[in-house]
Amino acid sequence: MLLKFWKMNGAGNDFLVLNNLEEHLPVDRLPQIARTLCERRLSIGADGLMVVDAPQAGGDYRMLFYNSDGSVGEMCGNGARCICRYGFENGLAGEKQTVETTAGIVTGQRIDRRRYRIRLNDPTTIQLDAAVEVDGVRYACSYVELGNPGLPHAVVPYHNLKNADENELRELGRAIRWHKSFPKGANVNFYEMTGEDTIFERTFERGVEDFTYACGTGTGSLVAVLTLQGKVSGHDVKVDMTGGQLVIDAEREGSRITALYLTGPTNVVCKGEVTDEDLQL
Repeated sequence: MLLKFWKMNGAGNDFLVLNNLEEHLPVDRLPQIARTLCERRLSIGADGLMVVDAPQAGGDYRMLFYNSDGSVGEMCGNGARCICRYGFENGLAGEKQTVETTAGIVTGQRIDRRRYRIRLNDPTTIQLDAAVEVDGVRYACSYVELGNPGLPHAVVPYHNLKNADENELRELGRAIRWHKSFPKGANVNFYEMTGEDTIFERTFERGVEDFTYACGTGTGSLVAVLTLQGKVSGHDVKVDMTGGQLVIDAEREGSRITALYLTGPTNVVCKGEVTDEDLQL
């Protein structure tokens, strides 16, 4: 059985896309398929697997997301932008579309051939002061959950982030990701301000268990926190990461963020058929 796939990335956050409206794969096999196909060097390689399936709540289609370790992801911002392009180019939806995710409905809009904008799941939890202690050192930290069930993100300022020691930062990211303060675990978003409404960010993602080139939901969570703290305006906030730049707009009412919008590039890297002989279907 040959599976048709697309490989895409959004600002370097890369994904495999399967269309289960055509493939009819059992859902209980998808975690194993994700683990196999997302393994770099041994297979195609990606940060995650996205599967298009039939809608269940009135959307244009449903997006199932699996991290590279096979765990279920509640939502993925860059993945949702990519899958909106996939949906448009495969006739599943128009230039404006509604995507069902585990964390709730996500709406997307085509800006041009490569740029897409989505409304991220609304923040359901924001704790501006959620400091954590690691090896006797106290780190300033905020905590955000997007959608329901909430996708968890820790937001951590880090001085001179661009020049940080990669191994030291990875160990700190791993420690915060598994910190007892976060029962569900957390994606860890390190950041430093680089100018007015400009930020540099690096995200240690749970499920990948390493840094990724970009993280859309992490970027949205970061800007939500900084908007409430008065450190950014919330409008056209530019966030640079290893894989490129994302732009966030945060709508605020008092102490609440009422909407988050993520805009950025997409790239269709290749299309083909999976021939991996280690894949058990």
